[in-house]
Amino acid sequence: MAECCGTEAKLIYACSGAADVGEIADRVARKLRAEGFAKMTCLAGVGAGLSGYVQSAKGADENITIDGCKKACAKKTLERIEVALTSYVLTEFGLVKGESPVSDEIVTRMCEKIKSTNGTKAVPEGRINGGCGCGGKC
Repeated sequence: MAECCGTEAKLIYACSGAADVGEIADRVARKLRAEGFAKMTCLAGVGAGLSGYVQSAKGADENITIDGCKKACAKKTLERIEVALTSYVLTEFGLVKGESPVSDEIVTRMCEKIKSTNGTKAVPEGRINGGCGCGGKC
């Protein structure tokens, strides 16, 4: 997509669940967006099947999910629309669901871990790279 559309699309989605680690995941995604790491977009829009959000995900050069816990709701939401993604789960970085107070220090620490760690990559079978409509030919 970068070559024919002129810019790399790197999108980030947070689980934003009800637990403390869900709130931390949301804050981490927002901090990474503010730092220019990726553009944050709406996971609920993808889950609702809204065409603009689904097409943006399918056309992105990279989709990144940040989940608070191992249930990985954000990851599973993007897997349902069969896009390649990179997944981060904050409990795999040492947070404990129900025992991780939301703080700027924890959010910053999780951001640094994400920036320095390769997440789990998932590429659905048969996925064509690019989403600009060229069918991967540009």
